[in-house]
Amino acid sequence: MELIPGLPEEIGLECLTRLPYTAHQVATQVCSRWRELLESPAFYQLRKHSGNTHKVACLVQSLPAVSDGRKPTGPPPYRIAVFDPVSRNWERLEAIPSYPDGLPIFCRVSSVEGKLVVMGGWDPASWDPVKDVFVFDFTTRKWRRGKDMPSKRSFFAAGAVEGRVFVAGGHDESKNALRSAWAYDVRRDEWEELCSMREERDECEGLVVGNEFWVVSGYGTEHQGRFEKSAEVYELGLNRWRLVEEAWVGDRCPRGCVDLGRDGKLICWADANVAVGAGACAVGLGEKTLVAGSSQLGATQGLFLVENGGQNGKFEKIDVPDQFSGFIHSGCCVEI
Repeated sequence: MELIPGLPEEIGLECLTRLPYTAHQVATQVCSRWRELLESPAFYQLRKHSGNTHKVACLVQSLPAVSDGRKPTGPPPYRIAVFDPVSRNWERLEAIPSYPDGLPIFCRVSSVEGKLVVMGGWDPASWDPVKDVFVFDFTTRKWRRGKDMPSKRSFFAAGAVEGRVFVAGGHDESKNALRSAWAYDVRRDEWEELCSMREERDECEGLVVGNEFWVVSGYGTEHQGRFEKSAEVYELGLNRWRLVEEAWVGDRCPRGCVDLGRDGKLICWADANVAVGAGACAVGLGEKTLVAGSSQLGATQGLFLVENGGQNGKFEKIDVPDQFSGFIHSGCCVEI
């Protein structure tokens, strides 16, 4: 059976690779061959190599408050919002079946091969830490449960390199800072233990630089809240960490606001513009960076696009629909 009747196989394949990702779910219903092709890792890699993938920001965002005359008794529920920097369109992903009323609090998000990976956090009902892993496939528009994290940890670093999500640091259920690290293979749905970092790093931030996983700053159990200036870098293939001294500005929480500057040094987006000086959160989208933040704690959060990901670039204010005006806690880029 030809991919597209009347066309040579290579031309039919070329046509399918040019389909926008928003049409993939419908396209998988055309026939079994189209479904198997569009859902295969090889098709994703072909689209990526031919320049037909599309980068969007997936944001852990609070739902707008609905007042019933009573004061809120807990944190607002969070869901995944998706922002397209080209069309400027917004959408909200379906709720995770296991968490219909909101994401785990402080969960971490990463992306592998066009899929969104949500892991860890606290149960929004009990506030107990969880080991849950969920993967959203933008082709099928469905969530699936992944293999649980090997242990419960909170406020850890996460980042995706070469088809795996790396996690390191954070703290355990007893608030002890951690040195341990693991890697999750999304295709195989398996976890692999890595060698431990040199230092404990609670409330650290993960950053991918080339094919390296950086764990930036954090603090040890006995130095709570005193953020380190150093970072540790995991070298793939060698299963070892190297220490980078004076990598971070120090005495500042790195979560959500770390990036790589044009000079190859780490930057803090909270220092880039007074409009995002409080609660800064940045998501790199290739030629642009999406930056959220406010001028002061408690103020309304603004959303900006910065050209070329440069800290000194022009901040373009984004108009946000009311239903997507909630606080953005964290996010990641997904190349669909």
